[in-house]
Amino acid sequence: MSRLGKFDGVLLASDFDDTLLNSNLEVSRENRDAIRYFMERGGRFSIATGRAHRAIAGLAKTIPMNAPAVLSNGSEVYDFREDKYLLRTYLPSSALEDCLEMMKAVPEIGFEVYHNDGIYAVNPNEITEMHMRRVGAEYALSKPQEIPRPWSKVIFQQKTAVLERVEAYYKTRWPDKYEIIFSNRFLLELTEKNSNKGKMVLFIANRLQIDNAHIYCIGDNKNDIPMLEISAIPFAPSNAAEAVKAMGARVVGSSDEHCIRDIVTILDGVYHEGPRH
Repeated sequence: MSRLGKFDGVLLASDFDDTLLNSNLEVSRENRDAIRYFMERGGRFSIATGRAHRAIAGLAKTIPMNAPAVLSNGSEVYDFREDKYLLRTYLPSSALEDCLEMMKAVPEIGFEVYHNDGIYAVNPNEITEMHMRRVGAEYALSKPQEIPRPWSKVIFQQKTAVLERVEAYYKTRWPDKYEIIFSNRFLLELTEKNSNKGKMVLFIANRLQIDNAHIYCIGDNKNDIPMLEISAIPFAPSNAAEAVKAMGARVVGSSDEHCIRDIVTILDGVYHEGPRH
């Protein structure tokens, strides 16, 4: 049997920072080659990232990708080939009032607010500046009341102990209104309830008519867990957070050791007899 088409009906979705992107802020040649090999044989490759469109668009053009991408930690799905949004979700209209209430309880918090392609910063701190440098974006310094609505997501930024207070506040006060989850120790992300990476990877699979049994995902942090939970084999780079390893993810090479290449090698064995439908 020809190898051409062996990955027909298979979707591979990868987290971006500290997974597909290595510590030099590059996608390695080995990972690029593996992705091309996967796509040339019928596979569909996507990224699922916390980054907004503005912070990923330039890099996305350099990544081999033939499926829509999950952006903004699950509040958006974007097709880079057609250059358009396929889905956008927004925080509830009460997000501003809820945020102001939380700020009274945790006044030292800083955060970014995302509205369309605009990024607005409230009480920016060192972490905000580091985050903006990493993603290559700029923000407008604002008060919460000045930021246009609707908001697609909020990223809270502070030391982990402070973020844990914010997380607890939202989960206690509004457990059914929001998704709130760490993307790393210093970034806590807020989106609409059920707007997470897992739900949006399923949206993409359904759009591409890919069976859920042939979805594979890799991620390194807590915000990746929703998509790892729907993955036929959940994968994690060896640099992943302990919470990801603890949920039973299969550990492959680190983000500096071409982890996507490792996964494609594994899938080569899973689908050695050809495509499954």
